[in-house]
Amino acid sequence: MSTLALLLLALTAACAGFALLFFIAKRLDNFGIVDVAWALSFAPLATFYGCFGGGAFPRRMLITAMAALWSLRLGGYLARRVLGHLQTEDGRYQQLRRDWAGNLNARMFQFFQFQALLLVALSVPFLLAARNFAPGLHPLELVGAGLWLVALLGETLADSQLAAFKRDPANRGRVCDAGLWRWSRHPNYFCEWLVWVAFALFALASPWGWIALYCPALMLFFLLKVTGVKYTEDQLLRSKGEAYRAYQQRTSAFIPWPCKKAAGSE
Repeated sequence: MSTLALLLLALTAACAGFALLFFIAKRLDNFGIVDVAWALSFAPLATFYGCFGGGAFPRRMLITAMAALWSLRLGGYLARRVLGHLQTEDGRYQQLRRDWAGNLNARMFQFFQFQALLLVALSVPFLLAARNFAPGLHPLELVGAGLWLVALLGETLADSQLAAFKRDPANRGRVCDAGLWRWSRHPNYFCEWLVWVAFALFALASPWGWIALYCPALMLFFLLKVTGVKYTEDQLLRSKGEAYRAYQQRTSAFIPWPCKKAAGSE
């Protein structure tokens, strides 16, 4: 099966799946479930490429395992957060309801289809690696796998530190600045971006692998300007006010960096 055929099959399945998901979300009256489905969908998509890509078996299995483990971890984390509060839709989707009030269903259906398109577009590193017939692993693939492991552990640690902070009643109304959160206001997003850098590095060892470089660039744009840092900080400024502004002044926004000293401190 050709690379184009695999990509078209993946896109067809993704569009059909997210069309069905739209009607389920509409029935549940919670469009936020699309985030969970999007994250989880990388696992079966990477498995599809791994089974039918035709490249060297060890490489196909490694990239499939990397993609699937990342997908299931992130999807599971989002599922606990979203499905645990199914009656309360995420603020982003409440805002979209207000913005698209005049034509909500059509606009939201298009949004779900865009998620399908984005899913397939970001899966290109997995497809390129699965189509690589070269025997043995290239040093770039080993570096990519190593970076992926570090990034996945960092993202998991950041999420667990934030969850532990929120569970403590004494921290109600406070800003989490413990652990990795002392070095970055968004260590989870930074590690998420590193995961995509790792996928692109892995794909670079394959023919036409340079094409995959757009994936970490695209993910960085979304994390910084669309659904990640900007949206989260706007929400936190509304809910925590001056406490979060002080945190912004002393803590790096994205890349982990030593905390700045407060004004007047020695």
